[in-house]
Amino acid sequence: MNAGIHIGLAGACLVVPSLLVGGWVHSAGTRLAEATAAEVEAAPIAAAADEGYCSADLKKILRRVLQSCGLLASGEVRGCQPLEAKSALGSVGGADFNALFLPLADRAGIIQFDKDSDLLDANDTAMLDRVFSDQRGGSYFFVVARSSPEGSDVYNRELSQRRGEAVLSHLKATFNDPDLDKELGLLWLGEEVAQLDSEFCTWQRSGDADTCQPQDLNRSAFVAWIDCRL
Repeated sequence: MNAGIHIGLAGACLVVPSLLVGGWVHSAGTRLAEATAAEVEAAPIAAAADEGYCSADLKKILRRVLQSCGLLASGEVRGCQPLEAKSALGSVGGADFNALFLPLADRAGIIQFDKDSDLLDANDTAMLDRVFSDQRGGSYFFVVARSSPEGSDVYNRELSQRRGEAVLSHLKATFNDPDLDKELGLLWLGEEVAQLDSEFCTWQRSGDADTCQPQDLNRSAFVAWIDCRL
């Protein structure tokens, strides 16, 4: 009988540690799986952030522009002419549209063209390169081209389109950015939508101090990175 008790105790001594070790291993595995899952969940996601300037109206317009002007749906940049731009802006008027971008003053730029011109000079390209290089986590690059009121509506639509496309051509030729067609929202507004006023003279511009009348500001393309979660 004593021998049987001893054998039983010996077996228990072997079985209990095995069960304990198995339990510990299982618990450790569970904790590892939970920690891994939490780590994956907490890992940074490659998506736009919601910066302070990302108001509901700005998000709405950004989404409409990206869908209507050839980015989110197809990945092709085709731009929006004034009538399409009015549709993209919806009920937001020109002054309200411009006001949405005021919080971007420290990261945006205004490329000023000569009258009747769509050519980028050295000052224009230097500022464009500087703004585009300073992405700061931005997900979408906006180009909003305009013209001043001289000339016919049709002429100014075409002129503002050429100005926007000049900016796009320079970016494509200068930066090896394979995602450019998915990042860039291009609007050409002619003289009909969202004219700039002297409030924008304080912004980073490629023009000099003597070229800040409204007509000077609107011979232009507004450029900026925008970082909003859509």
